[in-house]
Amino acid sequence: MFDSLLGAISDSGWTYVVVFAFALLDAVFPVVPSETSVIAAGVLAASGDLSIALVIAVAASGAIVGDNLAYLIGHRLDELVRRRLFRGARARHLQRAERTLAERGGYLIVIARFIPGGRTAVTFSAGMLRFPWRRFVAFDVVAGVLWGCYAGLVGYFGGKAFEESPTKGIMLALAIAFGVAAAVESYRFARRRRQLRARDAEPATGEGLDGA
Repeated sequence: MFDSLLGAISDSGWTYVVVFAFALLDAVFPVVPSETSVIAAGVLAASGDLSIALVIAVAASGAIVGDNLAYLIGHRLDELVRRRLFRGARARHLQRAERTLAERGGYLIVIARFIPGGRTAVTFSAGMLRFPWRRFVAFDVVAGVLWGCYAGLVGYFGGKAFEESPTKGIMLALAIAFGVAAAVESYRFARRRRQLRARDAEPATGEGLDGA
């Protein structure tokens, strides 16, 4: 499996085009293995077959272009989605999501870039909910560059650790990437639980004050 992946991400100049295309497509269709392709390219860069600076640049560029395409799709389908999908109670969920983006939009855009599937949901929602495009671009550029550096350098240092065996290098790099993703998800889960507990405690606190 890993040998075939390294074969697909070859040492030719077309690899940069493939990495760019995968990063772009994954932002819209979250089934494309963009992160894996960047990591594999980073592993090859460790042996000198590719330029790590170019790998990071094309990965970040593809991610940014893809995120903006997802934003545009969400923006264009705004009225259609609102009419058909968000009625009654669902409309209230949409309003809540809009408030969350308004309050913590930058944080969500940057963090979601490191969550497969989550990045598409956030960028699509940002467009649909009319999150200001200039603010979106500013945060998305930061997110894309950080993601490109992260994935490319994880592959690069994994490749350096096993220069004689690129397959082991990509296995190590992917293990690190999965570990980081799990840590981010754990943090988000713990943070959500704390917020829910705080929200549940508010009425009880209010009742106690009224009673006093």
